Amino acid sequence: MIITLEEAKEHLRIDSSEDDMYIQNLIGASEQFIKNGTGKVFDETNYLAKSVCLLLVADMYENRITATDKVGSKMREIVSMMLTQLAYDEGVIE
Repeated sequence: MIITLEEAKEHLRIDSSEDDMYIQNLIGASEQFIKNGTGKVFDETNYLAKSVCLLLVADMYENRITATDKVGSKMREIVSMMLTQLAYDEGVIE
């Protein structure tokens, strides 16, 4: 585990437990995204991985939509990258 729920909530400045399950899912998605992108598993001792994980969690938490607000509503780049990783992971793209 790269970051804890408590670390993520502190980073997000959240005091309540209302979104704990959602934030925990975001942590898992962030860690999987990092693993898929690097081919490595990191833990809490790697501060660069911690920072990236916190930034990913914050981005996904604060931007809960899949499209941008720009004209044409393009899909957010991070969502597109995650979908690409899923397609490779599931053997859809070879």
